[in-house]
Amino acid sequence: MDSDSSPRTAAAARRRVGRPSTLESGGASLATVLTLIRSGVATTRLDIEREAELGRAVVADRLATLERLGLIVEGDLGPAIGGRAPRNMRFNAEAGATLAAHVDRESLAVGLADLDGALIVEHHEAVDLALGPEAILDRLTTLFLWLLDERGGKGRVWAIGIALPEVALLDANESDAFSIAALDVLKAWRNFDFPTELSLRFGAPSWVRSNTEMMTRGEMKSGAGQGVQDLLCVRLDRSISASVVSDGRLRPGAQGLAGLIGHAPTSEGGDVVCHCGAKGCLDAIASGEAVAREALATARDGRSRYLAEILERSSAVTANDVSHGAQLGDAFCAELLARSGRLIGESLAPLVNLMNPGTVVLAGALAHSGEIVLAAVREAIYRRSHPLVTRDLRIVRSELAGSAELVGAAGLAVEEIFAGYRLRDWITIGTPRRQQSFEAFLAEARARRRKSASPSALPPARP
Repeated sequence: MDSDSSPRTAAAARRRVGRPSTLESGGASLATVLTLIRSGVATTRLDIEREAELGRAVVADRLATLERLGLIVEGDLGPAIGGRAPRNMRFNAEAGATLAAHVDRESLAVGLADLDGALIVEHHEAVDLALGPEAILDRLTTLFLWLLDERGGKGRVWAIGIALPEVALLDANESDAFSIAALDVLKAWRNFDFPTELSLRFGAPSWVRSNTEMMTRGEMKSGAGQGVQDLLCVRLDRSISASVVSDGRLRPGAQGLAGLIGHAPTSEGGDVVCHCGAKGCLDAIASGEAVAREALATARDGRSRYLAEILERSSAVTANDVSHGAQLGDAFCAELLARSGRLIGESLAPLVNLMNPGTVVLAGALAHSGEIVLAAVREAIYRRSHPLVTRDLRIVRSELAGSAELVGAAGLAVEEIFAGYRLRDWITIGTPRRQQSFEAFLAEARARRRKSASPSALPPARP
């Protein structure tokens, strides 16, 4: 008789049916234990045994493995309960690093964060998005390498989060989030796979979302939206957009485009043409770009002496000039900002009635231009919304200002690499850089590059 078909072997095979392999089982329990420690739900051996429903020997083995991988370290002693004080285990947030970037039409910011998503260092500078994606990518690479040289080697990068303007998702339900974005910023960007190019350069998975979503994530993590279950975050900058948080979850919409309130029609829009092609949009008459355009016209016809002097001195007038003028007492500048705030508040009021948020957070250059815009937005929302909806409503400015997008980008990168299904895939290896699906993704991206023989081809990432 064939030894493989013996009754004993057959019985053993039947017992194995439906059971995970030792490696699969070990990966799952390692992920469970690490998640309990990271979240703070259970940090002592006894608590981990109880929460994970694992035996003492298994927990001891998993903790030893996680320590060997550098993912956890011993912490302080906990309170003694009828015996020896237990030792707390702590997640080692310094085991790797995440990179974060915020690219806007006129500015660029980069940051280095730990594996808790806490920013360690950040850098901001002016940039022109019209330079094109290759130039921006090169500058980002230079800045990232500079940060890493200052704080640690390139091999420590575990993930990258990127905030870009006007991002739309190809498939919001796509589980493989390594390449999910289609850019609709400038024509040159539309066929440029920004996150994949960064992944190829740094050998780490990258995720991209809109500036507004990343700003909202940042405020939820450590800003004005912290602990708020129903939140409306509004970005008041060159354009106007919002993100909705309901029941503690961000709601990006089918293509990640929820919250484009800048393209809502307004009562005073008239025939002013928006960049989307429609007339009378909120963006066209109340955004930072609209404020700057109206200020320039005013400076040219002499209705504001202050703005006329700015134009004569610098040959341009910006929304920041209007803010400074209002603070210096220029009546026209103050009225222009008040009108912008009123129109924004009137457009937000229906959203406030619809979703009944606990907090509205205003971010961006216009929001931080002084008290005039904030007061005008508040007045319009309270006037145009139902009294019961606004009874306990907080309308506040962003607490993170220009760092919100970086905080959100770093937080998203951490959230993605430690997502349960992904964590189980790489935890036995010790780093998401070597996750099987990510390595396959990189190999496919390099193959596509070789096939296309692009003149802007980049060298493969070093191991």
